[in-house]
Amino acid sequence: MSTMVSWVQRTAVIGAVVLVSGVVAAPGGAAVNDVGAGPEAGSATDGATPGGPATGEAAAAGEGAAADGGGDAAVTAEEVAAVVDDFRRTSRVPGVAVAVTHGTGVVHADGYGRTADGAEVTGRTTMAVASVSKSFTALTVLQLAEEGALDLDDPVREHLPEFAPDDPRTRDITVRQLLDQTSGLSDTGFAAFSGPQPETLRERVAQMRTAVPAAAPGERYEYHNPNYQVAARLVEVVRGEPFADVLAEHVFGPLGMADSGAADTADDLPPSARGHVRVAGIPLAAPEPPAFGGGSGGVLSTAEDMAAWLIAQNNGGAAADGARVLSEEGIAASHTPSDAGSYALGWDTGTTASGAPLVEHGGDLFTSTAYQALLPASGYGVAVMVNTASGPDAHALGALLVDLVDGADVPAPPSPWGGAAVDAALLVAAAGSAAAAGLGVRRAAGWARRRAGRPWWAAVRSLPLAAPAVLFGSVHLVMGALYRGRDVAWIQMAYLAPAFMLLLGVAALSGAAVLAARTAAVTRLRRTSRRTAEG
Repeated sequence: MSTMVSWVQRTAVIGAVVLVSGVVAAPGGAAVNDVGAGPEAGSATDGATPGGPATGEAAAAGEGAAADGGGDAAVTAEEVAAVVDDFRRTSRVPGVAVAVTHGTGVVHADGYGRTADGAEVTGRTTMAVASVSKSFTALTVLQLAEEGALDLDDPVREHLPEFAPDDPRTRDITVRQLLDQTSGLSDTGFAAFSGPQPETLRERVAQMRTAVPAAAPGERYEYHNPNYQVAARLVEVVRGEPFADVLAEHVFGPLGMADSGAADTADDLPPSARGHVRVAGIPLAAPEPPAFGGGSGGVLSTAEDMAAWLIAQNNGGAAADGARVLSEEGIAASHTPSDAGSYALGWDTGTTASGAPLVEHGGDLFTSTAYQALLPASGYGVAVMVNTASGPDAHALGALLVDLVDGADVPAPPSPWGGAAVDAALLVAAAGSAAAAGLGVRRAAGWARRRAGRPWWAAVRSLPLAAPAVLFGSVHLVMGALYRGRDVAWIQMAYLAPAFMLLLGVAALSGAAVLAARTAAVTRLRRTSRRTAEG
């Protein structure tokens, strides 16, 4: 039996490493998120391009070419609803909000399913848009630039003296470099998720005194949520009012986004914006883990409000009624990538399957996801919010809707059952590990007697039993390393891979129980032997 117990523990360790790698590589898996985050993509999935990357020229090619109105849209509300219904039947997501626009018209904006607390999702249900928020933050900065309050190429410290990391290289970071993610700041030099979480943007900027850049400003692209938290704080300081009020006054109000708002922390999320994790294919309501997302992932919106946002983006900064939040040139600039890659100012760029320009951004919390896309050449816009972050999510549904409006064949929706089968196997393995540990504890005395003459060898043979506990305590570090240095908090792993973490936790407890039982048995045996020798 001892051989079986050791095999189970070794399998847990080997499987853990393989499965962590699988979580990273799986195209439909949850990414390290925004909050508010990711490991995002703020996350790594942010900006996932259905048709692959494009050059800056290609991305900008369709600006200003949107249709004037949506009355003659080739795509109908019924077609959009059919794609959403098919996706919901296959993926079994609990709640979805969708907006599709064409020119200055709304093709479809509605909600489906239920929120985590059981309420109906409608076109006016407030949900989290996660890192889609970055495009909102970028727009508030561009507004200041157009008003002459700052220049995008000004050093950040010129307008935000409190941004004063000890590393002297940060003095040269410009406002633009915050927005196009080329500041040189990185998760490898500042632990935004695993470190203490602030309550305000001011606190976040103060925490960044210890930030160490991974590269010189402007040298390379590196997705880092605090770039946008610093940008939001800069807006607060220049405007002289809280960032949430800036959004309300300068973005939501003019665009008629009456139900939109902003949250800084996970505790600020309303019940309708909370989501689910999947275990064995079953979505389970779960609270969002503690994290800070002000400026980088805190916007809350609805299907109807996101339709207004998409129209303004495709209409050169003007709402359907003519109200303007930014100039045509400002909108075009926000959609134009930097020389360092495909990332623009709060947007990513690429092409659709047909080769049409695509401007997009995704967002991942740990219990919900969001996605937005603009097709400048045709004037279509797509926004999706889904209240689950594992298995088929907003990115998957968004890709289907992009195919629809792009005139491509819409593929079958992805199924969650592959992941469910993996979860089921992990749960069975966890049960097997517990059962094997029970037998190992009961047989510890016999194990000790068989190795009475070889105590050091017995100790060596028992070391693998401690490995699952070591990995259980450090799995977030393994994940971060596999995710190219992204910062991951331990609690977030329970959301990224709940069944896997359950297996690892059970394996850790099983190993500890057997190790404790063997240690106690060896101790008793040695005491008995000593008393016998003394007698």
